Parts: sequence; C-alpha cells; structure tokens
Amino acid sequence: MQLFYNPSLTSHDKEITFDKDESRHIHKVLRLPTGSPVKITNGQGYFFDAEITHSAPKSVVASIHSFEKTEPLPYRLHLAVAPTKLNDRYEWFLEKATEIGVTEITPVICEHSERKIIKPERYEKIILSALKQSLKAYMPVLNKTVSFSDFIRSQKDKTALQLIAHCEETDKKSLKSVLKPKQDILILIGPEGDFSKEEIDFAVTNGFVPVSLGSSRLRTETAAIVACHSVAFIHE
Repeated sequence: MQLFYNPSLTSHDKEITFDKDESRHIHKVLRLPTGSPVKITNGQGYFFDAEITHSAPKSVVASIHSFEKTEPLPYRLHLAVAPTKLNDRYEWFLEKATEIGVTEITPVICEHSERKIIKPERYEKIILSALKQSLKAYMPVLNKTVSFSDFIRSQKDKTALQLIAHCEETDKKSLKSVLKPKQDILILIGPEGDFSKEEIDFAVTNGFVPVSLGSSRLRTETAAIVACHSVAFIHE
C-alpha cells in the first residue's frame, strides 16, 4: 500500500488536492489513473481512504470516502541526539527511529560535536519518507538545533523520565532497569567524542539519570537506535 501525506487534511474534508510534488509522484511515477484508491495521512493520527477524481502532472484531486483515527504510541519518546560528523549516519538514525517509533527529535550541539550545522528541510524529508514507508499515522516532531546547555535548561520543568547515555566509567544504571511502560521518556545521546565530563555533571545536577546501553562502545546513531528500540520493546 502506498501512503500519501497532507498535514492540513481534517476529518471534515471531502476532497483533497495534492501539492505539486505528491501530484507528480502520483501522476508521472506511479501512473495512477482516475478511479484509483489512495490512502492518506495527515501525520496527526488520521488515515483517509480516497479515490482519484482528477489526475494531472501538477494537480491530482481525490475525493475522500472515509477516515479512521488511530491511537498514538502508549508512550512519548524524545530523543535528543548530537549530529554526527557524517550526515548520512544521522539521516539513517532519523529514518530508523521514525520506523520504530519516536515522538520528538532534537539535534543537540555538544562540546565535542564535529558537525554544528544541519539542514532541517532535508531531515524533514527523511522523516516524512520513513513515515510513509512504514505506514505511520503520527509525524515525529523535529525541533530546532540547540546547544547542550540550553537544551538541559529547557527541560527543567518537564515531567518526562530524563536520561543521559554516556561512556564514562561512572556509576550508571542500565537503560532497561529504569524503563517502565507508558511513560514519557527523554534520552540524550552524545557525539562521536561522547559528552564532556562537565556536560555529564551539568545534566546530572539538573535531574538527568546516567544510563548505560550495554558493554559495547556504540556509534552515536547506533546508540540512538538501541535506545529507541529498547523503549519500543518494553511495549510489545
């Protein structure tokens, strides 16, 4: 099943006109003729069943026959992950985290970060593609890039379980030992050079719990996926 996306679609709409990119994909790539059934999500929990009533290279129109509201994940997972030196590794993380299940993603610039500039438009496209491929109804939120210290301060009054995964030889709990079903979770993952000692201390002082993801030393993007899957796994 091919899934299409339109964030402005509501349960009251009876018709949809796809934007230029989606219209081109439907008309020129998939070559779907008039009368073809299509499934659409607005990224806010709704699936819509529709039928193409007009097909042109720059404007495809479909009439909506029905819709259903799906339940969100039984947890909220916020992954705050430092951008990787090689951008394709971060894009891989965005894709896989969306497929597995994540609510919110924040790129965090740390003391040891080698990449400090990202292209959010590109990241949004990666997330959208993964959403459609994995047939998800909820679009993860991609937040603006923020410095480590500003991010920690911004979480001060939040109620989520706040965790920081790092490789320093200090007193840490295993991730699986602190996770509980149906809770809001925030997990911080550092850059290739890990968090600095000062960053770890600052996070802990502000209520973050240090955790270990296992005995292996993991790349940033791998650590983020391990954390994401660990949270999803306890809800299976």
